[in-house]
Amino acid sequence: MDFVSDGLAYGRRFRCLNIVDDYTRECLAIEVDTSLPGLRVAQVLQRLAELRGLPQSITVDNGPEFAGRALDAWAYQVGVKLSFIRPGKPVENAYIESFNGKFRDECLNEHWFMSLRQAKSLIEEWRVEYNTERPHSALGYLTPEQFAQAHRQQRFLTLDSMSVPY
Repeated sequence: MDFVSDGLAYGRRFRCLNIVDDYTRECLAIEVDTSLPGLRVAQVLQRLAELRGLPQSITVDNGPEFAGRALDAWAYQVGVKLSFIRPGKPVENAYIESFNGKFRDECLNEHWFMSLRQAKSLIEEWRVEYNTERPHSALGYLTPEQFAQAHRQQRFLTLDSMSVPY
């Protein structure tokens, strides 16, 4: 999970909160707005938790949105460990940094956003394409969505076979 900043055509800045599953490579959310404080980060994570369940831990940098009380309180309440990288060591959160580079090159740098609404729409289109149409070599040339689906099916098969009495 990390932030990327960009600007609208008329100069107004906006931020993107990128949330990516390191295992499945799925981009779970890109929250776009002019301000994304810690409370908003916690709300986005809660929304994702209700849809997908909770991770054991979330790796973050030491930015104020991640190191503040709102995210800390949310993580404590739901039992998620916040793993902070060392200051100045983005390599410790390498996958999100790589994702951010692709996102900037393939989406942000390719568009001249006239409004925040347009930015949200085009960014969401890119996120869906990233998850559904782009195979990853690390995933056996499956898309993140295909890999996640296969992983969920395998997990359920494993759980089902464990519960069958012999």
